[in-house]
Amino acid sequence: MNTIWKTKAPEAPYYAVIFISQKSEHLEGYAEMDERMMAKAQAQDGYLGYSSAGDAKQGIFISYWESEAAIEKWRKDLEHREAKAGAKGWYSYYHSMICKVESSREHGSFLPLA
Repeated sequence: MNTIWKTKAPEAPYYAVIFISQKSEHLEGYAEMDERMMAKAQAQDGYLGYSSAGDAKQGIFISYWESEAAIEKWRKDLEHREAKAGAKGWYSYYHSMICKVESSREHGSFLPLA
């Protein structure tokens, strides 16, 4: 599991968007789009960080946001919407969930974004 906070682990409450996926065999353009969307999401107001685990075929990606409004703004971003339209070919399965983090505890250190 890899967790990267934009500045530091936030204090609750905040929001988590959980994305569980299995990739298909058709990944043309996926890596480039993934890299672009990561950079763009990290520049969005309200973005706090992410956690990820998995391998080349399946994984769990959790992005953290300060508010539902920040998530909604990211969801409505035109380029992000285009990426999600292409996702139907890149994934054989995915499940996306939005959760409110009511309580959070941290132990140890984190890796800040560059």
